[in-house]
Order: sequence, then C-alpha cells, then structure tokens
Amino acid sequence: MTRALTAGRREPVSGEIRSAVVFLHGYGANGADLLGLADPLAEHLPDTLFLSPDAPEDCAGSPMGFQWFPIPWIDGSSEEESKAGLENAAADLNAFLDGVMVDEDLLPEQVMVLGFSQGTMMALHVLPRREDAVAGITAFSGRLLEPELLIDEVQCKPPVLLIHGDQDDVLPPQSLPEAAEALQAAGWKEVYAHVMKGTGHGIAPDGLQVALAFMQERLGVS
Repeated sequence: MTRALTAGRREPVSGEIRSAVVFLHGYGANGADLLGLADPLAEHLPDTLFLSPDAPEDCAGSPMGFQWFPIPWIDGSSEEESKAGLENAAADLNAFLDGVMVDEDLLPEQVMVLGFSQGTMMALHVLPRREDAVAGITAFSGRLLEPELLIDEVQCKPPVLLIHGDQDDVLPPQSLPEAAEALQAAGWKEVYAHVMKGTGHGIAPDGLQVALAFMQERLGVS
C-alpha cells in the first residue's frame, strides 16, 4: 500500500504543460524548500510544470520536516529500518511519478527529476529501476545508495548530472566520483559532473546554471 505524496505545484509560465520537473528535497526539509527553485528556472523552461512533493515520513531529527527514510547515524534507527524505509519510499515515489505522467498526459522523456541530498539518493535509487527512462536526473549533493546492486537491478539508464560542493561537510565531495564510477560500471553512457567551488552542502548559482542547461537540453527547450 503506497502513501500518497502531497506536492507543491508551480504552473508553467506559458500556461501550457509540455514537460515537468519534479523536485525531491533533503532530509528534514519539505517540498516547499525546493519549490522556490522554480522562480529562477521557470522563464527558461516556459512550458514546464514544477512539482515538489513532501517526503512520506515525519522526520525525527527535524520535527517540522520530512524524510524519505530514516538515517541511523542521525536518528538512531537500525539499518533494517532504514532499508525498509527506502523500499517503502521508493514505492511511494514510483506511484507519484506514475500519477504525474497520467494526470498531466506526459511521457517519461518529458519528465526531469531534480534531487538534493537525500532526495538525490532517492532519485538515483528509484529512476534507474523504472521500466522507462525519464528525461534525466539532476543530482545535487547526494550519493548513490547500494552501488553494488545497480548492475543487476538496473532497468533503464537516464542521463545523469552529478553536482556537488567541494566544501560539503554533510555528504563528502568524494560521493560524486564514487557515484559516477558506479554508474559507468553499470553501463551508463551519459554521466556528467560539475563541482561547485567553495560551496558546502547547498546549491550555488553556478550549479543551478549547469543544471538548467542540462534540463533544457534533455527536455528539448531551445
């Protein structure tokens, strides 16, 4: 039984939906935390609907926020609880993405997913295990979970853009090359990377600019 995800929504500036960007927020945040990114992106993606769901679980480490799954070294949960939470959240996210495509009459190649931190972990875990590839995954400041399982479980290989701050003290910058190597080892042809110089655990203007160019190209926006 999947849990319905509540999502913030920003309509396309043109009034016509030809594509969608789905934001996946980090641990202890909420959908509104990333929906603000639609402001600088919307004019460059005029036919794009922006959606930003809240993760399905209340976050023990941040009472006003949400989590996709427990993190043992933060909240004291067990590895088993964390893994079960990931599996449940993956089912929830899959159902949400399926619903977006049906409700908005969009094909997978018209949908882009942008994750931050734990949201990136979700994107890199869920999207390659779907039957059909989305337009791309924009992965900020996260890491690839269970890389050793990817080769056997991958169903599709959407283009991936990995972006990370070189001063990140939450998830180490080394997470970027580790993810890139694992994706390439699993057969990915399109893996791109950008390092945000002097940036901690966040999204800097240069990273967002690179992300925008990637999204425009993958969504066919000139």
